[in-house]
Amino acid sequence: MPDSPAVGRRERKKAATRQAIADAALELFLEHGFERASVRDIAERADVSTTTLFAHFPSKEALVFDREEDTEARLVAAVRERPAGQGVVEALRAHALESWVSIASDPRYQRFTALVDQTPALRTYAERMWMRHASALGAVIAEELGREADDLACSALARFVLQVPTLAEGRPDRRAAVETVFDLLIHGWQSSQLGSGDATTGVPG
Repeated sequence: MPDSPAVGRRERKKAATRQAIADAALELFLEHGFERASVRDIAERADVSTTTLFAHFPSKEALVFDREEDTEARLVAAVRERPAGQGVVEALRAHALESWVSIASDPRYQRFTALVDQTPALRTYAERMWMRHASALGAVIAEELGREADDLACSALARFVLQVPTLAEGRPDRRAAVETVFDLLIHGWQSSQLGSGDATTGVPG
């Protein structure tokens, strides 16, 4: 049975409140730094109570990564809902080009990454989040390929894919960098031009 209009309005209002809190938090963190901006300051700027803030975000660190659940859901969907006949890696390439490249063009992106890099608590949170995403992605890749949930090759592929944004960071052409990494994942080191020479080390002979 479809949701009633009242339920739809409540969900939209809830999503709007969550976004307002996340936007206020990022603004304050970029203006003053993570440590100096308090939860109370964020709640005041978003015009909500601290109780409401914590109803949407379990911790101060979570305010910085407000799209965490959506990011993981989209990764899983990219694999599980890929078009018939499309390979897993190609599906993830398409997802990376559509999602990650556009995010990097946000004018706040460099300031955001600097904020995370310079804040130990955020780096730790990001590392744990990365591992959760890698675990979820590895599991869905294994499921789609009919392998065990902890299949090593699927886990390794998930981790390689999630390193793509980092590898593309700072490159003059991020899209080309993403394409290069996925070409390597699909075709392999030895079959690429980089792998010419010694088959074990990849060092030209």
